[in-house]
Amino acid sequence: MLHQSTVDTTQVAPADRFGMWLDLVARSTAPLRIRTEHTHDFPARAEFVDLGPIQLATYRYPSLDATRTGKLVRQSDPECYLLALTVDGESAASQAGRRSTLRPGEFTFYDGSRPHDVSHHGTDDGRWLANSVVAIIPHSALPLPPQRLSPLLGGRMSGTDGIGALLAQYLLQVTTHPEQYHASDAARLGTIGLDLASTMLGRHLVAEDAVPAEVRRRALLTQIQAYVQRHLGDATLSPQVIADAHHISLRTLHRLFEAEESTVAGYVRDLRLARCRHDLLDPALRQQPIQAIAARWGFPDKAHFSRVFRAAHGMAPQTWRSARAEPARIVNSSASAVNSDPAD
Repeated sequence: MLHQSTVDTTQVAPADRFGMWLDLVARSTAPLRIRTEHTHDFPARAEFVDLGPIQLATYRYPSLDATRTGKLVRQSDPECYLLALTVDGESAASQAGRRSTLRPGEFTFYDGSRPHDVSHHGTDDGRWLANSVVAIIPHSALPLPPQRLSPLLGGRMSGTDGIGALLAQYLLQVTTHPEQYHASDAARLGTIGLDLASTMLGRHLVAEDAVPAEVRRRALLTQIQAYVQRHLGDATLSPQVIADAHHISLRTLHRLFEAEESTVAGYVRDLRLARCRHDLLDPALRQQPIQAIAARWGFPDKAHFSRVFRAAHGMAPQTWRSARAEPARIVNSSASAVNSDPAD
């Protein structure tokens, strides 16, 4: 599981909760001056996931306003950028003379090494907590010159379309389900997040050329892989369809996969087979015909599916399903066969 740390103020008495939150903020690499109308009871939670080159943080709390002054910057300079996605509530950010109001599904971007103001409001009665996910990115990790990034500080970017939607999906998936990943996945996940963030920022600057070619390649590959996973059930999904959907040539698509472990077609096939294997073992789908499962994941032709499955696993789908559904019976039968007298 990914390394995760959590701070939950509901573990202490209501009167002590805001003080506990202030202690957390004071210990952070970019301390803030915090104001809230909920000092009497501040039920809040912060979760942090370390991903090698970046860190992800999820925050849930009642309404608050925060200021990072020039004095606080001089006292502690984290040398990092913050890319924040509003999940619930309404947010606002102000930096470098630019101020934006953000609704759920929108990003803002700011520099922790410069003064800024941020606010995040849930419902006035505190029953609906504000919620955000923040990618904390070291200056040195982001492959874009600081002077090129200045126009984005305090701005607003969509997290519901294009590369922004993919980045939002990534942030929510990793922070909501860190248990689905191994600790060894952290660095690779961090690289994916950094590539997506760099590409999104570059596009908003209309300066994609400022993003290194390898970063853009990996980000496009991640975008294509996400597209494939969303369309696995479409039997017409092919390399040409994938290339057309991303406005690239078929040759460019194949080049993207040259450094991967499989070809484009192999990647699609392997994902489909993985979904079929999962459903074949699902007790809730035990009575569902194998062909119905295969068709759901893009294998409408029964004979073709059987050939592909047998080539990958060395047995027919029905044999594979039965062998794993009744392992005890098969083991016992095998043991009996070994122990029986050939003369019987």
